[in-house]
Amino acid sequence: MKNKYALQIFWSEDDEGFIAVCQEFPGLSAFGETREEALREAQIALDLMITTYQNNNIPLPQPKTALLETV
Repeated sequence: MKNKYALQIFWSEDDEGFIAVCQEFPGLSAFGETREEALREAQIALDLMITTYQNNNIPLPQPKTALLETV
């Protein structure tokens, strides 16, 4: 499923691995030993979250967008 939600990936010393999160969906996170694995797992979780929202008629949050200013 294609979507416009951003995933952030960061290193967790406590977990000794990478964590991926999506700000628009609090509580959504995924773990991976590599960035790629965390991203892959987070995309699966995000797709399932979107499907769950849609199946339960819950409005999807608006994706955050970056505002780029040219000078």
